[in-house]
Amino acid sequence: MSQTRHVPVMLQRCLDLLAPALRDQAHPEPVVVDCTLGLGGHSEALLEAFPTARLIALDRDKEALRLSGERLAPYGDRATLVHAVYDELPDVLARLGVPKVQGVLFDLGVSSMQLDEADRGFAYAQDAPLDMRMDQTTGIGAAEVLNTYPPGELVRILRAYGEEKQAKRIVSAIVREREKEPFSNSARLVELIRDALPQAAKRTGGNPAKRTFQALRIEVNGELSVLERAIPAAVESLAVGGRIAVLSYHSLEDRLVKQVFAAGAANTAPPGLPVVPERYQPRLKLLTRGAELPTEEEVAENRRAAPARLRGAQRIREDER
Repeated sequence: MSQTRHVPVMLQRCLDLLAPALRDQAHPEPVVVDCTLGLGGHSEALLEAFPTARLIALDRDKEALRLSGERLAPYGDRATLVHAVYDELPDVLARLGVPKVQGVLFDLGVSSMQLDEADRGFAYAQDAPLDMRMDQTTGIGAAEVLNTYPPGELVRILRAYGEEKQAKRIVSAIVREREKEPFSNSARLVELIRDALPQAAKRTGGNPAKRTFQALRIEVNGELSVLERAIPAAVESLAVGGRIAVLSYHSLEDRLVKQVFAAGAANTAPPGLPVVPERYQPRLKLLTRGAELPTEEEVAENRRAAPARLRGAQRIREDER
């Protein structure tokens, strides 16, 4: 499998956001964490751009770890690769004896490898077993979700995680079809969704199966509940002056990141205090105005960058103990 097709999204902007923390004279050997290693494009660029930095990279996908391990081998012991989900960051850092880090990067969503390897079942454009697990050694796949979840739960998932307005119509068709024969492959699900949707719904927003596939993927991998724990944990792991950059690919992820950053950047003092005590002062400074978008040039070169939203923040004080 070629690594040349993997183009890291908003790469230079991510490096620029993290650079002041990773070039800080106070930390001659800064530690940067790539919470979503994937094929290692962002990680390789971090090691290249910041020659004194030590990288800790996490991924739940063993195949991704193997491939990026080969890619990052030239950097020797500057790169530590760990099989873990990103909400396990505090445990990983504790195990490695790293109290605080200077930089954290998240590139959320599905890695190029998972989309491009047909047998993983992430892509609706090609027929494959309905799996969608990022870590194929654990948990249940998408087929089991489709075949066993109660209809009401499936409707909730499609609405909450896929923002699918036609959830009830699609789920009615799924329930009817799964009684005849359980689902196993993606092509049958794509066809069913096409047939279930009214004409008007098919005319907007690309492939009509896109939102259902997104919803199943988020459910199978527990992505939002993991992210709810992971972003605050990553902020917590930053040393004062440390920076975090997060790339999201849909509004649910972006909203969650926005909320954590906004809460960290807020003054939490009760109203009316003449002087705000230290413990109520913001812990974070926002580094982006809202979410930054990829340039038109980047989207033209790499269509997977199109939905990306980038937010950055800097840790500006310790928590009161």
